[in-house]
Amino acid sequence: MPLADQEIVIGLEVHAQLNTVSKIFSGASTAFGAAPNSQACAVDIALPGVLPVLNREAVACAIRFGLAVGADIAPRSVFARKNYFYPDLPKGYQISQYELPVVAGGALTITVDGHEKQVRLTRAHLEEDAGKSLHEDFHGMTGIDLNRAGTPLLEIVSEPDMRSAAEAAAYAKKLHELVRWIGICDGNMQEGSFRCDANVSVRRPGAPLGTRREIKNLNSFRFLEQAIHYEAQWQIAEIEEGRAIRQATVLFDPDSGETRAMRSKEDAHDYRYFPDPDLLPLEISAAWKSEIEASMPELPAAMKTRFERDYGLSAYDAAALTAARATAAYFEQTVTAAGAGNAKLCANWVMGELAARLNREERDIAAAPLGAAQLAGLVARIADGTISGKIAKEVFDALWSGEGASADAVIEARGLKQISDTGALEKIIDDVLAANPKSVEEFRAGKEKAFNALVGQAMKATKGKANPQQVNELLKQKLTGPA
Repeated sequence: MPLADQEIVIGLEVHAQLNTVSKIFSGASTAFGAAPNSQACAVDIALPGVLPVLNREAVACAIRFGLAVGADIAPRSVFARKNYFYPDLPKGYQISQYELPVVAGGALTITVDGHEKQVRLTRAHLEEDAGKSLHEDFHGMTGIDLNRAGTPLLEIVSEPDMRSAAEAAAYAKKLHELVRWIGICDGNMQEGSFRCDANVSVRRPGAPLGTRREIKNLNSFRFLEQAIHYEAQWQIAEIEEGRAIRQATVLFDPDSGETRAMRSKEDAHDYRYFPDPDLLPLEISAAWKSEIEASMPELPAAMKTRFERDYGLSAYDAAALTAARATAAYFEQTVTAAGAGNAKLCANWVMGELAARLNREERDIAAAPLGAAQLAGLVARIADGTISGKIAKEVFDALWSGEGASADAVIEARGLKQISDTGALEKIIDDVLAANPKSVEEFRAGKEKAFNALVGQAMKATKGKANPQQVNELLKQKLTGPA
């Protein structure tokens, strides 16, 4: 059965670690990197007689997410015990939500190959994280670190609406962008703050859903895409050989690029969910929801629309600038200082030279040595003709390295002000024409490349300081005049 005859069906379950100082049911710290078991208190390790107390800020994070995706916020939700045995789960159960989650429904819009698609969300529920099994440096034994036990998570479950690995990666990136934008998760995938599980199945288009296999704990978008692609091809090959797909939990090996079965996949009834008797139902008042809604930042989609409307940016530019909240804020600060009329020029510099330098040095925009006001000053000097685009890059480099507090200071110190005096330029151009008679003859014979060569010579003679537009105009006047 060729690949073209099969449809890949994908749903994602994403665990976002919430930005709270303490754990979801205890006062223990959630800080990353502490010595093993130094942040596991009596509640986290389930000592007899302890009781969980719900973290209000974790609930507020869940409400913020629900509002951001247009979901229903349940006025009453329930915590349940999800029962299973694993060495890093001290209680023998995980406190989660099942039948009555805090967030239900909602959707995210993704763009793949220029086409928009809406991915529906099933739910987003609060739960606690488990500990971690450590297999290295234990001489064949396994150690258990319970620092993560009780860390607050928001599990975000999508409908099986994605039909390719590329769509799944686009959805995961969009979700990652959103949880960081609204400040509920730092999105650090290396530290496990944002982890994806992918449910993958294949079927003939229009047929009932096939048997799914769940790929666990994918902590990079590249691995997510690779794992789904391999798993889909593997399932198709199995079907071609006449073998049935069995429901299973699988792991992805980045070194081999393959998935391998870890255990048979459980169904919900295997976990024997029941309401946790130690926790009262969670009630969210309309007033609390309204209070959180009033504190929400402008969301990416709304900001993108505003950038297009107010600044005249293209949909592509507006989308790129609103891909991260810090980038959007930097751009808007730059435009405010440089003037809305220079918005396109500001966008070009933020997405171009600034982004390239940040990527090259592996810096976040918040750590850029060049502030928004400094970039605005540079843009203003390009716009008013004080410096050319080429000279502007030299000024940018100087500001980046800390030479000068402003573009004006660098321009003055280095003598970079553009030559715009018509008389001075005319003399330079006359000298260039006299020194390059062959190029003059070729231009008058219809060879346009000769004109560019003369422009280059004029710019070289002025060490790049000439106003390029004036150089072009003066050259054309002299070359189209009497021979």
